[in-house]
Amino acid sequence: MGMIIQGATGDWEVVIGLEIHAQVTSKSKLFSGASAAYGAAPNSQVSFVDAAMPGMLPVINEMAVEQAVRTGLGLNAKINKFSVFDRKNYFYADLPQGYQISQYLQPIVGEGKILIDLKDGETREIGITRLHLEQDAGKSLHDQHPSMSFIDLNRSGVPLMEIVSEPDMRSPEEAAAYVKKIRSIVRYLGTCDGNMEEGSMRADVNVSVRRVGEEFGTRCEMKNINSVRFMQQAIIYEANRQVDILESGGTVEQETRLYDPDRGETRSMRSKEEAHDYRYFPDPDLLPLEFDGAFIERIRETLPELPDPKKARFIKDLGLSPYDAGVLVAEKEVADYFEAVAEGRDAKLAANWVIGELFGHLNRTGKDLADSPVEAPALGDLIDLIKDGTISNRIAKEVFEEMFDTGKKAADIVEEKGLKQVSDTGAIEAAIDAVIAANPDKVAEYRGGKDKLFGFFMGQVMKATQGKANPGVVTEILKPKLDG
Repeated sequence: MGMIIQGATGDWEVVIGLEIHAQVTSKSKLFSGASAAYGAAPNSQVSFVDAAMPGMLPVINEMAVEQAVRTGLGLNAKINKFSVFDRKNYFYADLPQGYQISQYLQPIVGEGKILIDLKDGETREIGITRLHLEQDAGKSLHDQHPSMSFIDLNRSGVPLMEIVSEPDMRSPEEAAAYVKKIRSIVRYLGTCDGNMEEGSMRADVNVSVRRVGEEFGTRCEMKNINSVRFMQQAIIYEANRQVDILESGGTVEQETRLYDPDRGETRSMRSKEEAHDYRYFPDPDLLPLEFDGAFIERIRETLPELPDPKKARFIKDLGLSPYDAGVLVAEKEVADYFEAVAEGRDAKLAANWVIGELFGHLNRTGKDLADSPVEAPALGDLIDLIKDGTISNRIAKEVFEEMFDTGKKAADIVEEKGLKQVSDTGAIEAAIDAVIAANPDKVAEYRGGKDKLFGFFMGQVMKATQGKANPGVVTEILKPKLDG
């Protein structure tokens, strides 16, 4: 169900399309050999091409082309064997050439589609209009001086993939799921690191409203949002702003707007340009980009197993629930960690430990999986101790706590603390007899029909044995004694 805004004159439906700018994973820029690494000192990674010095000619980065094709294949999209680089003309201080080299009518990747996963377990198909390559602009710095703006051209010429969706999303939640899915796919592919906080992945969000089922309304674009949370907030504010205008008899103006997260509002930036305003024409310094089917197939053969096929395999072959499988495949590092833990073991038990205990400890301590003190083989060893009856599940949680805090191995902790599960029937029977003798009233109630008291006796026996008694052995001995 999409987002419906209830206005005074009726309901309005929200329509959303996204343009995601994903920085290509490449050591150098799109048309020069300058470094594309993040975080260098201002203007320290600028070639003569990036700075638009007279007479400098662009030379295409083959790795960027391969990465774009690789991403297109991951988006189930058409790969165009013939594409053209255009000049997109506009003037801004951080664009030294006065134009951006981009693609327009003939992009490298055409129509595709992806599935997004929603909270209710449903999936929705979202169309991809195209993916094109373009160079990034520089960056204007407005906070370095009280009265002047500075320009950093390190980002100028960095290769970007612009992934344009169809206007198929109908709620902030769907938009968030779409961004997360795109980010997951490019990370699996290794074509973009997806770090929104560093600006290497950001979204332009197009929002319009319409009466349910009617033609699309006038859209407004919100530029360069680099947070999924801010994007959702911006969509809600902008959709309600447009409904208020239309409900009061006004007209929504097509424009570019900025989202201010501090105020929680969008504000006008400039009138929305149309394609003719940019005066696109083929770049005369760059030949059309042409490659054959063998080039595409060579790249296709290197594709990893992507999130959707991996999720399907986890559900079918490993017996995981759709929810657990979805959580585990969202990030490639998590999926790899889980598979290392689950190999040769009970996959459901492995999933429970990864999602429950490991994720819980990582969240509480603010750590990422890469920083986890418990590596996959160590967690697998802990699960082995549960399965072979060495420790109970309850004791295992205590052991994991110490593993996480100290980095020690599970077997060493169990040995040092004497935590091995007691399966000696004589010792367990003695503990059971003592518990029964100490609770004659409860025994009578149990035998009188209060079957739920069995849990009470189990708990007392486990308490008496400091949680070390094997629950299966306890049940086997306790039940006949209680039944009398």
